[in-house]
Amino acid sequence: MTAAALREGFTGPLFIQGDHVQVNAKKYATDPDAELNALRALIEEELHAGFYNIDVDTSTLVDLSKPNLDEQQRTNYERAAELTKFIRDREPDGVTVSVGAEIGEVGGKNSDVHELKAFMEGYNRTLQRLGTSPGISKISVQTGTSHGGVVLPDGSIAKVQLDLAALKALSQDARAKYGLGGAVQHGASTLPPEAFSQFPQCEAVEIHLATNFQTIVMDHPALPQELRREVNEWVKREAKEEWKKGDTEEQFIYKSRKKAIGPFKQRFWDLPEDVRAKIGADLEQTFAFLFEQLRVKGTRGPTDRYVKPKLDSHAAPRAALVSAPDDAEAGE
Repeated sequence: MTAAALREGFTGPLFIQGDHVQVNAKKYATDPDAELNALRALIEEELHAGFYNIDVDTSTLVDLSKPNLDEQQRTNYERAAELTKFIRDREPDGVTVSVGAEIGEVGGKNSDVHELKAFMEGYNRTLQRLGTSPGISKISVQTGTSHGGVVLPDGSIAKVQLDLAALKALSQDARAKYGLGGAVQHGASTLPPEAFSQFPQCEAVEIHLATNFQTIVMDHPALPQELRREVNEWVKREAKEEWKKGDTEEQFIYKSRKKAIGPFKQRFWDLPEDVRAKIGADLEQTFAFLFEQLRVKGTRGPTDRYVKPKLDSHAAPRAALVSAPDDAEAGE
């Protein structure tokens, strides 16, 4: 990301997010210490790489069989608070990492303000007991979406019934009652184009959109058929344990091909320039549309006014500040 910013001549801060520092519920049930240690190691790696926006997802530990909301959310809010303290103890001097938490696993039961209250009150109690602050700045909620969308047997994506009223109520409560930025909408990349203008109206503070960008690249008409075939064969061979019973090959490949991004990254980078230009043009058009719909335009001024990172030789390595070689002032 830093290299891309330099290549484009960009000056200013980069905001890099570590999404889904997520507890695996099955592994946690077997060996909670080992599972949490793996997450701590991931967090430390992210911090050293300049990821100063980290989403802690312990919502996989919510137990809806418990008799009340506090008990349902208890393991979730206690582990989230402990990981928040872990981050605060390790963040670089002068940097306050933006930490997010989650009250409902995306793809599951829709969230409501009562669950938000149960989580936040328990989380704040636990933070106080641990003697750490500040807490989270945003809360991820479930309002009817799923990561990557619901894949139909032919590989197409089902239409989603999004609960926008719940998203707005959760964002308003998060801000007014608990001092957060607002609610985070996961799994939005496969929604119809007309949905995106509604997120600012619902006061959502963050939207997760990765899958559609991946789809634009991997399904692009300009992509060589041979490369697409190799990616699919790799997924069928290396990620076969993720092939759920009842899923068609199209469903399985769509859900699991993100695993191929790393191994095939060099191959995508080395595509002919004209192929990369065609894919890049479609990506740029999509980004421009989203920036317009999500009201991102015109935010450089507030960013420059409030975000003033400083380079410190004693701090952790910073990927958060980029200055082009011909602009000395940008590094101050």
